Amino acid sequence: MARPLAEPEAGWRRPRFAPSLAEAYRSVPVDARTWWRRVLAFAGPGYLVAVGYMDPGNWATDLAGGSAFGYALLSVILVSNLMAILLQGLAAKLGIVTGRDLAQACRDHYSRPATLALWLLCEVAIAACDLAEVIGSAIALNLLFGMPLPIGIVITALDVLLVLLLQHRGFRLLEALVIALIATIAGCFLFEIVIARPEIGAVAHGFLPRLAIVRDPAKLYIAIGILGATVMPHNLYLHSSIVQTRRYEESAAGKRMAVRYAFVDSTVALSFALFINAAILIVAAATFHRAGRTDVAEIQQAYHLLTPLLGVTGASAVFAFALLASGQNSTLTGTLAGQIVMEGFLNIRLRPWLRRLITRCIAIVPAALTAIFFGENGTARLLILSQVILSLQLSFAVFPLVQFTSDRAKMGEFVNPGWLKTLAWGVALVIAALNAWLLVQAFGNWLR
Repeated sequence: MARPLAEPEAGWRRPRFAPSLAEAYRSVPVDARTWWRRVLAFAGPGYLVAVGYMDPGNWATDLAGGSAFGYALLSVILVSNLMAILLQGLAAKLGIVTGRDLAQACRDHYSRPATLALWLLCEVAIAACDLAEVIGSAIALNLLFGMPLPIGIVITALDVLLVLLLQHRGFRLLEALVIALIATIAGCFLFEIVIARPEIGAVAHGFLPRLAIVRDPAKLYIAIGILGATVMPHNLYLHSSIVQTRRYEESAAGKRMAVRYAFVDSTVALSFALFINAAILIVAAATFHRAGRTDVAEIQQAYHLLTPLLGVTGASAVFAFALLASGQNSTLTGTLAGQIVMEGFLNIRLRPWLRRLITRCIAIVPAALTAIFFGENGTARLLILSQVILSLQLSFAVFPLVQFTSDRAKMGEFVNPGWLKTLAWGVALVIAALNAWLLVQAFGNWLR
């Protein structure tokens, strides 16, 4: 157990404890001599966050949306990404200004029962995310090397060793590897888009929002899955912690600079995530929907159909390689998020390998049982369900985040201005309303 750093500050019920990820806290120096040096110094955390926006769960929902509805759900990806940019910016600001990550802020503001409830909900979200990573990596190993799904699922538990190695070599190395893997995924999908030759006009039209998505239960289910796969609750906790790896000045001017450049970092990184998510849906629409294959909702199906439908050798292999890179990338940040959440809510610090092993076991059991008893069909449905679960957990992270950053007693001069409060609360309410609609639809289907 860590000890509090001081007496409770204004606006908080409890005193601030030692920061999470103490081994990396303030470990990256900031050279403030020129603007481009500041940009480079703050570049990194946004890419670790962006990884969660292009994990295998996104692939399942984007493939299902593109094959079934063509380019129509591109607008959902765009709106989700804009929401993500706003919310991640608020998460970074909370961490920089208050010195607390979102989990610590919840612990220091809410009652003990409420804190425990929020922690449990967040752990469910992390388990759902980890489930997607496990299944995605196992599918990629199966497609590339013919490895049976249950064996691939078990092997993914060993990636904890890679995470441990990187954490001991420094935070910058971890960021560099993540950026390299993101570039690999982007390069793979740039290749897929070029050979798929989508209709540019139809793509542009797909980015325009439409009410038909909300009115159609089938579209809405996939749309909320995309929302859950894009705006991920544990990423808000992650971002509010890892921005504190930068050694900026603790003065008002230093914090103001840090908030500005952290926002630039996350916005640029999330733009890459937007490209990759849109690319997956565009490739699915241009390849499968165009050919009348509106039933392609599984990654394995997409792999087997890409090369014959596009007529380009290697199209399927490039797709599977990008999937493997995506699964491994998500693995790296999942460990950090789990560590931050447990430390922040409970003030308990476990060894990283133990924390990773616990979350992996939680994900591996349902994934392995599904693969053994239901095969490829079951794992595909489980992937999409995991993203809907993530979306249902999202409000429990978003509402506290907006509440804290809109509280002048907590944020001082950095409190959200009126227009930003209105926008942030609007986003929070839209997310909650969509999730309520999903529950109503699901309950209605169950009664029928």
